[in-house]
Amino acid sequence: MAREPQPYMQNRELSWLTFNERVLEEARDPSNPLAERLKFVSIFTSNLDEFFMIRVGSLYDMAVMGDDQVDSRTGLLPPQQLEAIYRRAVLLMEQRDQVYAQLQTQLQAYGVCEVSPGQLAGKDKDFLKTYFKTQLLPILSPQIVDINHPFPHLQNKSVYVVARLHGKDRSLFGIVPVPPSAPEVVYLPGEGLRYVRTEQLLLDNLKRVFDPYGVAEKNCVCVTRNADIAPQDEGFDVDDDFRCQMQKLLHKRKRMAVEGGISEPLSAFLCKRCHVAPAQIFLSRAPMRMGFVHPMLKKLPEPLHSALLYPPFSPQTPPKPKRETYLHLVQRRDLLLSYPFESMEPFLRLIREAASDPSVLSIQITIYRLAQKARLVEYLCAAAENG
Repeated sequence: MAREPQPYMQNRELSWLTFNERVLEEARDPSNPLAERLKFVSIFTSNLDEFFMIRVGSLYDMAVMGDDQVDSRTGLLPPQQLEAIYRRAVLLMEQRDQVYAQLQTQLQAYGVCEVSPGQLAGKDKDFLKTYFKTQLLPILSPQIVDINHPFPHLQNKSVYVVARLHGKDRSLFGIVPVPPSAPEVVYLPGEGLRYVRTEQLLLDNLKRVFDPYGVAEKNCVCVTRNADIAPQDEGFDVDDDFRCQMQKLLHKRKRMAVEGGISEPLSAFLCKRCHVAPAQIFLSRAPMRMGFVHPMLKKLPEPLHSALLYPPFSPQTPPKPKRETYLHLVQRRDLLLSYPFESMEPFLRLIREAASDPSVLSIQITIYRLAQKARLVEYLCAAAENG
């Protein structure tokens, strides 16, 4: 029996969504430069993906299994928590869409704009036509879904174009993954920073991809799967086939984002094939992936930096030991470093020294998030190789 919610307590998951809303508030804040506000929209989006991958997955498991474990703070059962999360997430995504649209409008004044392939003409249209034919079309893997062609496994956080197709005597569905090797955006030649998202270019040319079928409806979708999977918590038997068990798990516990609207036939098709409930389909007018934002803003012309970005910041470097290593220095006295106001270099140098010092028995460190290329990983690998 669920207890009455306590007015002075917050549900952990809903509290996290409130935290992410504060990230979105930074995107709304007119005192922040426009490009920095766009970064906050990107951060909000990736945060929300991670939230569904990690935090919502375990709740969904509990709800499916009929676990009546009650949230000790609010007295909510897992299904009640999920219902509240879905409601709140829908509202937050609507707010995100509004902020993104406003920023796009304001950035156009600086020559930074996303354009739709259908808006282009002349040289721009010819450029995209050539790009699609020579760069994108050869790496596409379109698939018809019918009785002889099963629905494919949708990779986590990958974008797919799905379509309702019609031929002379039948209707069917098609799906095309946006190739992971393709860039997220295609930059148009000429002045300014104009770009077309790759999935929009694919949508615009879908008739060519599925020729001779006609395209009755087309949408971009993106699945976010649960990444918080611990085999010891899943009831695995040591005699079971681990790979088969993991395949079953990876087909469960997901949400699906759909860009734009969606018809009832296509929604029903996706719910059935992807094993999601209608409440797990979220509509989005903004891009479902926004990893392109940070690399794109690095392409801003120098004159726009002061208008659209924060002033550059360089962390200070603490005094270096003259004749001793950092490893010996911290054994002799404490060294306080405050990031990001101080450089990471002393810490990295300390780990590098420890990795090659035979007197070091172990390196214990908590790592929350890493860049794709991190020197810290190189030094830890070297430490492992050195035993």
